[in-house]
Amino acid sequence: MTLITSLRGFKDILPDETVAWRQVETRARLIFARFGLREIRVPILEKTELFSRGIGDATDIVEKEMYTFTDRGGDSLTMRPEATASVIRSYLEHGMYQSESVSKLYTMGPMFRRERPQKGRYRQFHQINVEFLGSEDPRLDGELLFMLVFFLEDLGLPDLRLEINSLGCPACRPAFKERVREFLDSSKGRLCEDCRRRLDNNPLRVFDCKNEGCRILIDGAPAILDSLCGECEDHFTRLRGYLKALGVDYVINGMMVRGLDYYRRTAFEVTTTSLGSQNAVAGGGRYDGLTEQLGGPDIPGIGFAIGMERLISLIPDSNLGLNESPLLYIATLGEDALDFSYLLSISLKKEGITTEIDFSDRGLKSQMKRSNRLGCRFTLIIGENEMTLKKAELRDMKEGTQRSLSLENPAELALELSRLAATADNDPGNNNIRNNN
Repeated sequence: MTLITSLRGFKDILPDETVAWRQVETRARLIFARFGLREIRVPILEKTELFSRGIGDATDIVEKEMYTFTDRGGDSLTMRPEATASVIRSYLEHGMYQSESVSKLYTMGPMFRRERPQKGRYRQFHQINVEFLGSEDPRLDGELLFMLVFFLEDLGLPDLRLEINSLGCPACRPAFKERVREFLDSSKGRLCEDCRRRLDNNPLRVFDCKNEGCRILIDGAPAILDSLCGECEDHFTRLRGYLKALGVDYVINGMMVRGLDYYRRTAFEVTTTSLGSQNAVAGGGRYDGLTEQLGGPDIPGIGFAIGMERLISLIPDSNLGLNESPLLYIATLGEDALDFSYLLSISLKKEGITTEIDFSDRGLKSQMKRSNRLGCRFTLIIGENEMTLKKAELRDMKEGTQRSLSLENPAELALELSRLAATADNDPGNNNIRNNN
């Protein structure tokens, strides 16, 4: 019978990898909580209209990449290709804006796009998304950008660079769009097929094209910063002032745009030279027009998304502390010792000690080798004599030393193991111990 394998573009995240994922998620939750963010969890399936209205019918995501199907009731459903539209839908549906002047929300989880699979890009991918809703004050933009950079630096990402731009607003952007259209019109035949279509529908999306020929053509295009109205220019000036006051280094990238109409004013990316041409780690912007587009009142917002797969690939191993080995291995000699040790191991786990035991009939030498392979710091050896005396030898697998420990009271044994793990050479073995404080 043929082995069933995973779908193309879908990747299993194996136990050795999930250690890093959990640590990044935990760090995100801790840092986000400091800044007053609350977690929201939104469904994977949404009405297709949410994304066609929120992202736009003419975008590549909606036209080519969404996983969309009709269910038995005749409704068109889509597996979410991004999180912002879903978070805004929930925010509006549950009336959060009625009780909170500013809502700071985050979510983590899988997204789905039928892109061409390649290294680091999958059809199921994962994102951390943050949304600040309720204010257009540039101080809120500055806080969000400070938090983003702080989080990435805390994870140890190398060579980070924050790039910012202003996209203007509905008052000043139409004139800029027309300038771009006029600039590219004479070169229209040299644009890729998608960009020729974009030139008619939304010329700003040409700036996002990855085609090398299109990127060369757009290099000399007009810059949005030369077309800002007074209010947008003031907003961008104040944002830069707040970033300076907060000690956040940045560069202005006047060619960075967002092709969707609801984006306004602040746009940004965090990049790193460690990724080559695919150098974006996180990106986002202000989307003051989105809530109205989704049928709600006009509520300003700003947010960002971080791709988890790319993020984890960039974090130095030394910053992840990937030790999830059991603290203790119990090696047994004989069936009676195995029964006794089985009950002891459960008691120790209850007390917070990660413990491994072998139910197969292996010799002591084989069990010691397995303890080493698992990375256990200690091995407790129990046979008939140990059961009779209520004492057993504990071997420190790193130092090669042994000491005798009492087996009378599992709770006291757990405390002693915790103390040894925490003090021996200041070893990080206490990563394996649950914090009961």
